[in-house]
Amino acid sequence: MSARSVLILAHGQPSDPAPAAAELAALVARVAEHLPGWKVGSATLAEPGAVARAVAGRAGGLVYPLFMAGGWFTRVQIPAKLTEAGALGWQVLEPFGCDPAVHDLCVTLAREAGAEALILAAHGSSKSQVPSDIARHVAGRIADECVSARVAVGFIDQSPQLSSLSGFGDRATCLPFFAATGGHVTGDVPQALAEAGFAGRILPPVGSDARVPALIAAAILRGVTVCAQACRWTMAG
Repeated sequence: MSARSVLILAHGQPSDPAPAAAELAALVARVAEHLPGWKVGSATLAEPGAVARAVAGRAGGLVYPLFMAGGWFTRVQIPAKLTEAGALGWQVLEPFGCDPAVHDLCVTLAREAGAEALILAAHGSSKSQVPSDIARHVAGRIADECVSARVAVGFIDQSPQLSSLSGFGDRATCLPFFAATGGHVTGDVPQALAEAGFAGRILPPVGSDARVPALIAAAILRGVTVCAQACRWTMAG
């Protein structure tokens, strides 16, 4: 395995792959600034053939999944895509959303927002409890460490639905627990909040924060992004 080669891999937007791929490439360029001497590439699963192109001619390295939780995509589909591409010697790291440093950043963002009430908006899953477990953990940390704020968590793909979280005033804030700006963040989250009567501020997704490239680079340099609790989350998926 080449210790200085890394592929940052995201899900992407199947209905329109190009914008998500461009957003990822811009992020990767900022990550690369923190990894001098490394070859840093990017690909999305939504782009046909993108993984194969990204690993072509590279004798192995690290794969960093820009996902908010472990599970089928990180444990099954990504290894399958690598095998399909004939890629050998690639080690898949734990995903972005399982990094305790990312959880720390969420607490910091909540504090910086100074909200009287905060909704953590996450995707969730109808098939696995792993994504919701991580989101609930982060919401719990925000509640514990920002004690003056009322904190709730709501999901797109499971209960409690974001659209059911009523009673939040115009001084409330929503933090999208997502790795990138995409259809869920620009469409599903605002629509669900509007249905709930939410009139507060929606922050950019955690993955778009200016501190994220350095966090990702640090995780890559560690070669592992997981604490014992996060390992339980990812393996359960």
